[in-house]
Amino acid sequence: MQISFIFSSAEISTQLELSLFCSKISAGFPSPAEDAIEVSLDLNNLVVAHPSSTFFVRVEGESMSGAGILSGDMLVVDRSITPKSGDIVVAILEGEFTVKRWLKRNQSWFLIPENNAFSEIKICPNASEQNFEIWGVVTYAVHCLRSSPFENYNVCSR
Repeated sequence: MQISFIFSSAEISTQLELSLFCSKISAGFPSPAEDAIEVSLDLNNLVVAHPSSTFFVRVEGESMSGAGILSGDMLVVDRSITPKSGDIVVAILEGEFTVKRWLKRNQSWFLIPENNAFSEIKICPNASEQNFEIWGVVTYAVHCLRSSPFENYNVCSR
């Protein structure tokens, strides 16, 4: 899975409060609708904890489909978070961006895809030998359910 487009959260600094219905929506049997909107929600406040170090990236590829990250999705990446085992990260490996799960096993670190068609990558103890860097930790994935997901941001659609 590769990164095809990056922009900073600072580039989208407008505040837009939307209505949030606090009652849950049933994905099974329909439930009675409630008329009251209980609070306002600004998606920037929800997904961007550290604006100066948060970036949005668009992904290409299927190596993370098992984690619900599909080609064309937009990821929210926070560069200020220290990655821990189990996090999904954006890494730079041999000069290429990639998205994988960061995992420690038996004192070794790996980049793990979430699709069995792809191989895991063992990271050398001396990361500079492998030209490796963790660029940031993925905190949210925006998965669009329409055919032209990010046309307002001049990002290629699926």
